[in-house]
Amino acid sequence: MAEIATIARPYAEALFKASSTDRAALVQQVQALADVAGHPQLLHFADDPRVEAPQVIGLISSVVGTPLSDAAQNLLAAVVDNGRLAVLPEIAAQFHALVNASSGVSDADIHSAFAIEPAQLPEVVAVLEKRFGRKLNARVVIEPELIGGIRVVVGDEVLDTSVRARLEQMRVALTA
Repeated sequence: MAEIATIARPYAEALFKASSTDRAALVQQVQALADVAGHPQLLHFADDPRVEAPQVIGLISSVVGTPLSDAAQNLLAAVVDNGRLAVLPEIAAQFHALVNASSGVSDADIHSAFAIEPAQLPEVVAVLEKRFGRKLNARVVIEPELIGGIRVVVGDEVLDTSVRARLEQMRVALTA
């Protein structure tokens, strides 16, 4: 796993340095490329020695569907030309992390037993931003096993106020 991260880092850093404007849109484009590039059939197609790089680039571009920026096209060409298509998902993850770090934003996964109403989500995010001390890009994940409450994961920090966690704390206290 460390090898993939090591290979991906220079690509992500070069893309970050080359793109000074509208990085949010570029993050979405690179993620779309990574989603397509992660498909096993595409990787098998790209590894075929009879297939040339322009064919692979054309196929990926057509599957993505939306027009790609020059930076995204250059990244795709560099990755395909160097035989690093399988590394594209890690490049996307590292580029996303660099963009977040530069803007002082972190991704937050909010695990909830029930759907959070769209009107309530900004209030929840505001409280969590205060708690974690930074701006958050929140994503809600429905997890019925929590029974109630929420569990928030921001990087390597976890805030668990779920009923399941409280029951587990009570179980540990009673059996100790």
